[in-house]
Amino acid sequence: MRFAIPLVLACGLAAPALAQSGRPPALLIHGNYCGPGNNAPLPPIDALDAACARHDACTPRGGLASAACNARLQREATLISRDPHQPRDLRDAAGFVAFAAGMMPARSQVAAAPGIPSVAAPSFAVPSIDVPSTGSVAPAIEEDDDE
Repeated sequence: MRFAIPLVLACGLAAPALAQSGRPPALLIHGNYCGPGNNAPLPPIDALDAACARHDACTPRGGLASAACNARLQREATLISRDPHQPRDLRDAAGFVAFAAGMMPARSQVAAAPGIPSVAAPSFAVPSIDVPSTGSVAPAIEEDDDE
């Protein structure tokens, strides 16, 4: 509790500086690039941060990254999470980033009618539903002839 008051004061004093920068504050989970926003033009601090910087570079400002961009971050972060030469805390962070990259929505090109420009729309994975071959949505009820 004794640290809460200085922390609140520090945040309050920093708010005007954040507002003057014209950029929303970054909510980073690792380094200068992993998480919403970034601390550009600062350099990445390690391999995971460099992978996040590449992901930021292929994400339009204020928009969604492509599925390929998210897949690249997931692949790179997975490799870092499995690298025994990396520190344990970095491997843990990379595992989290790889998981999060696999869950991120992505933009995709939606086909439009002739003369109407295509629009980028979010792409979400939809689970398949097993529909019975009888054409009925309700499961078949078997009657017991023993009665």
